[in-house]
Amino acid sequence: MSELIFNALPLTEAERAQFKAAAPGVEQRFLPLMDNSGLTVPLSDPTLVAGTTVVLGSLPADVLSASPTLKWLQTWSAGVDVYLKPGSLPDGAMLTSAVGAYGPSVAEHLFACLLALMKRLPQYRDQQRGHCWADLGTVKTLAGATVLAVGAGDIGQRFSALCQTMGAHTVGLKRTVCPPPAGLDEVHSLDELDQWLPKADVVVLALPQTPATIHIMDQRRLDLMKDDAILLNGGRGSAIDPQALAETLRVGRLWGAALDVTEPEPLPADSPLWDIDNLILTPHVAGGLHLEGTRERIVAIALENLKHYLAGEPLKNRMK
Repeated sequence: MSELIFNALPLTEAERAQFKAAAPGVEQRFLPLMDNSGLTVPLSDPTLVAGTTVVLGSLPADVLSASPTLKWLQTWSAGVDVYLKPGSLPDGAMLTSAVGAYGPSVAEHLFACLLALMKRLPQYRDQQRGHCWADLGTVKTLAGATVLAVGAGDIGQRFSALCQTMGAHTVGLKRTVCPPPAGLDEVHSLDELDQWLPKADVVVLALPQTPATIHIMDQRRLDLMKDDAILLNGGRGSAIDPQALAETLRVGRLWGAALDVTEPEPLPADSPLWDIDNLILTPHVAGGLHLEGTRERIVAIALENLKHYLAGEPLKNRMK
């Protein structure tokens, strides 16, 4: 069977030429549909990918499941949980992600939130709006702090490396223990989460959504954290029980928290999380195409994988 590549990545003309050169003699359909935010518009017509063997881009699962010829999907997202559900892709289709493209953007966003919380900047901003000049007291530093990255992949490692530059001791928790990579002083099993939560001054969540990670931070685990610890989430909103977090912060436990992802999204207008002064909420904007360079990394990963695919070599970021 001949290959037919459907490329929905947001490409420049020069990048489109690179993809053509990487697959000489192979038909490629380029369809970069962009909205005003610079994000690719989801496609809903299955006939657009009829006969396709390769899709580069995150098309709706119902479109892909209706394409029985699909052999490989390369997403532009790091998270691929929607494509791991039974029936989302044709049987036997390979799935690869853009893990590694978003690390700098998400890590920097979370690091900015962390420093803002440590220095009470959200509360001072609230005072500014109220024309109030008052000293809110002591602040925190990362020097000598223990930072726990729950999910020590690309984002967790990059965030931890930023914390190291300010004197923090960094610990990563992973499903598979390995020697500490750059950014981490120690790596332990995710099964040790309960043992590490009481030791951590900062807990950052960078987890994919799986049955095991849904509400991994429930009331019991929030209660294990230090009273003056800081909790950050840049992975999946489902990792935190929102009601439990709201109650924990309401009673004055935890120094603060920052969420770029919530459960559900968008956060309902009546959620108590909106009104907590030591909580920073951002609308899932840490990643995306907000930071210059992210799009280029997405494209580079896809191009490298296309070359591997056509050469019959193992693919990077294989998820299925």
